[in-house]
Amino acid sequence: MNGLSVRTKLTAWYGALFLVAGLVLVVLNYLLVQSTLPDPARFASTAVAGDALFGTAERLDTLSPAPAVRLVSGSLDEYRSSTLSTLVVGSAIALVATAALAVLFGWLMAGRALRPLHDITSAARRLEVGKLDRRINLEGPPDELKELADTFDGMLDRLAESFDSQKRFVANASHELRTPLAVQRTLIEVAMADPEVPAELAKLGTHLLHTNERSERMIEGLLVLARSDRGLHARTPVRLDEIAASVVRATSAQAASAGVTVETRLRPRTVAGDPVLLERLVTNLVVNAITYNASSGWVYVEVRGDPALEVRNSGPVVPPEAVPTLFEPFRRLAGAERTGDPRNAGLGLSIVRSVAQAHGGRAEAQPGRRGGLTVTVRLPRS
Repeated sequence: MNGLSVRTKLTAWYGALFLVAGLVLVVLNYLLVQSTLPDPARFASTAVAGDALFGTAERLDTLSPAPAVRLVSGSLDEYRSSTLSTLVVGSAIALVATAALAVLFGWLMAGRALRPLHDITSAARRLEVGKLDRRINLEGPPDELKELADTFDGMLDRLAESFDSQKRFVANASHELRTPLAVQRTLIEVAMADPEVPAELAKLGTHLLHTNERSERMIEGLLVLARSDRGLHARTPVRLDEIAASVVRATSAQAASAGVTVETRLRPRTVAGDPVLLERLVTNLVVNAITYNASSGWVYVEVRGDPALEVRNSGPVVPPEAVPTLFEPFRRLAGAERTGDPRNAGLGLSIVRSVAQAHGGRAEAQPGRRGGLTVTVRLPRS
């Protein structure tokens, strides 16, 4: 019974206990009726004794009553057997019928008793990191199930408060860091604009600008990630194919510089969501596909029904076990959590997954047959 549900197990226990109790009742009833009915053997012995007494006292009649005794004894035997058989058959039929009713009522009562547990399970399944607003709010007497539901609601309240606090901290910290980074970049650019700046200082300034640019991109990525994790407050119809076409045009210079050919197949597809976040999702996928590619490679962008968006590219072979880690923040294929690559901050696919989840969809990836990566994004229709 390990693979059965709790409701089925409870119903089986109800039915088994009822059958045991019914069998005990049938046996007791049988023994009681059996002891109450007249015994033919006892009746015959009593009649014979009376016959002997009658014969010794007065011989008023020469006819012996022995044949009549045997006749009555046989009738009693048949009556007794018939009565007990009828009792057993009737009791068995009644027991089976009532057992079926007991199983039915046990199934219904088990379902009613376990309904709060189903509510808790349904609420847990609907929960997401960015959507912790669902509660059970179980109504009923203060029993164990009510206590369990209230405890679960309290845990959700604490989790929601913790996640909101974390998101606010990331957003506030990112906003606070953008200003000093912008000031640093301005100071470096002003210093490097001097025509008499030494070569060593110019080299250092170039390196600092690259580092500053990477930091700004990381901060911008954290802001987008925090925004998408908070969910969508409003949704508008967005043409995903038009966004993809715009992103491909905007990244054409980068693709040409990297020697990568970008091909598209864009069918009309409308999505209800945030156009800024969706544009960032497509941009991250296309830029990643161009950046992590081979010389004279290719990128294929397709918008269709299901999945809504698919981006494939050529490139180095991606181990299948490394694919799930690519959606984690600050993770890259090499396995290092932070690298010195100035082009990206390691948040691209993390933002893609977060934006997809904020729109009620999901992002998946799988390695290509000859290298590269295939990323699919499934989004609900508008």
